Amino acid sequence: MAATPPNDATPFEQDQAVAEELLEFPDNRLLIDLCGEYDRNLTDVEIRTNVQILRRGNQLVVIGDEDARAEAIEVLQSLYQRLEQGKSVEAGDIDREMRMGGSDAGTGIRSGDQMELIRSDRVEIKTRKKQVEPRTEAQKAYVKSLFDNELAFGIGPAGTGKTYLAVAVGVNMFIQGHVDKIILSRPAVEAGEKIGFLPGDMKDKVDPYMQPLYDALEDFLPGKQTAKLIEEKKIEIAPLAFMRGRTLSRAFVVLDEAQNATTMQMKMFLTRLGEGSRMVITGDRSQIDLPRHMPSGLKDAERLLKGVKEISFNYFTSKDVVRHPLVAAIIEAYEADPDL
Repeated sequence: MAATPPNDATPFEQDQAVAEELLEFPDNRLLIDLCGEYDRNLTDVEIRTNVQILRRGNQLVVIGDEDARAEAIEVLQSLYQRLEQGKSVEAGDIDREMRMGGSDAGTGIRSGDQMELIRSDRVEIKTRKKQVEPRTEAQKAYVKSLFDNELAFGIGPAGTGKTYLAVAVGVNMFIQGHVDKIILSRPAVEAGEKIGFLPGDMKDKVDPYMQPLYDALEDFLPGKQTAKLIEEKKIEIAPLAFMRGRTLSRAFVVLDEAQNATTMQMKMFLTRLGEGSRMVITGDRSQIDLPRHMPSGLKDAERLLKGVKEISFNYFTSKDVVRHPLVAAIIEAYEADPDL
């Protein structure tokens, strides 16, 4: 892959000669994957870097000012290297390259082989169905802390991948044999609809609260395998209240939506940590559904445990939102309102 000035430029391109660069890709099949269906990957890079990209055979002409052109070229080269390594290129990969940049170089394995791979300080988590890579620096630091600490907190707004990445790490550690089970929990806090009025038995009533955890698992494990592991109780998904009285040994435990746990519930949950276990607490302090007079256990835990060096606290902002770009704008608008 080489970058050289084009020698057969169109009249339009000749006018822009000082602001264009040619990228040459040796494998035309990989270039097709790089461009994406109907060149949608190129269009995404164009929009996000404010350049124009023209395709000629196994070459791409990048037109734009120097900084924008350099950014687009770095992204295209990194994505092509992914394809050379046998990986796919999707919208999320483009988003990650735009946020974090840098190309893969060298290979290292973390202690215990827990983290599947680190290239150029880039983290990759291997699961049964897909390989997951953090898309922001905060996400990368968070994932590293999940492997390095027995107890970690992930605090920040919706859409920043707190729970998704925690479940991915849990699945990774489970399939590598570092833990014997995965336990996923949430407080079943009513937010507008009384649980008693929901149809069905207790499982039917609480499952809607647990659905985001099921959704995350489906991304990392085949459906039949997930169902089998749940039946064998190697994966448990249960409301926070069901954790009382248990000692959770050799388990990867995630408490999601922890801002809706009371102080006593949080203390109860944290003290379930057993030998050989990892525990992750995720929450968003701006989405507390508890009654106004009741303090959030997440806030109290943060205040009381901040000085314990063995516990990791990881924070996210609207800049780490990896859902639709509008989600970040919505969060910023709400955060800017002094009355909320």
